[in-house]
Amino acid sequence: MNTILNPLYIAVSWVISTIHGLLSPIFGEASGVSWSVAIIGLVIIIRIILIPLFVKQIKSQRALTALQPHMKEIQKKYKDDRQKQSEEMMKLYKEHKTNPLASCFPILAQAPIFFALFTVLNAIGKNPPKGLGVLTDSDAKSAAQAEFFGAPISETFLGSSNGTVKLVTVLLIAFMSITTFTTQRQLMVKGMPKMDSSNNMMLQQQKIMLYLFPVIFAVSGVNFPIGVLIYWSTTNLWTWGQQYYVIKRNPTPGSPAFEELAKKRAAKNPKAVNENIEGATEGSVIEPEVKSQRQQPNKKKKKKK
Repeated sequence: MNTILNPLYIAVSWVISTIHGLLSPIFGEASGVSWSVAIIGLVIIIRIILIPLFVKQIKSQRALTALQPHMKEIQKKYKDDRQKQSEEMMKLYKEHKTNPLASCFPILAQAPIFFALFTVLNAIGKNPPKGLGVLTDSDAKSAAQAEFFGAPISETFLGSSNGTVKLVTVLLIAFMSITTFTTQRQLMVKGMPKMDSSNNMMLQQQKIMLYLFPVIFAVSGVNFPIGVLIYWSTTNLWTWGQQYYVIKRNPTPGSPAFEELAKKRAAKNPKAVNENIEGATEGSVIEPEVKSQRQQPNKKKKKKK
């Protein structure tokens, strides 16, 4: 199969084949553990590569938070001229080098990998199994026999009458949808400053993602091979953990998590309120109340007689 996506097929199949080759002597060549862990290993490698993009996403979200007052002014000033309002918004984004769609970057970056894995696993699920990328037909046959909790990793909910396949698929789809929802809700409840919900583009975008993505996963998941569901469930779990760490250790200034961290540090050491909260990014807007806490009256030194 010679297509423009051939390099992706080769890359994805090479990673899976390499990890599988390392695990085969331990678990067996046709073992579901070997092939499932190979897919999970692919996720870990991809997400490590995407860490710089995740950092860019966080910075962009915080920049948008700082720009909220300016965005409200533009919306108010050009409320009767949608085109002018959009032009001024784009100027504002360009001036501050941010993008309101940055929160979608990690998902968009993974889309080609996701499609390549989907195609490779679909080829494995054919009768007879077909190798794609660096996977030979023999490798494909071995992968087709591999099972995840009793369900072949190349099977789909709609393409199988096996009750085990349907049960495992439903559980993985439910896990995907729940982790997508909780990850987005975690960001909105803990990681974002409280904002006026009226005509707030950023907040509206976050709300759409909160409910839309879980529905997309739930509806489209019935067409995905179990191996793809393993991939997406693992990447969702990684996203949740990565975001949890950032919100807890490096919260956005003004967010509930930022205030909680400030209280904890102040409780441990009263002088902590005079120090910068760990994780406040360069250029972040610090609330006036926090600034006022940091300002200490200068003590006059007594003159020696």
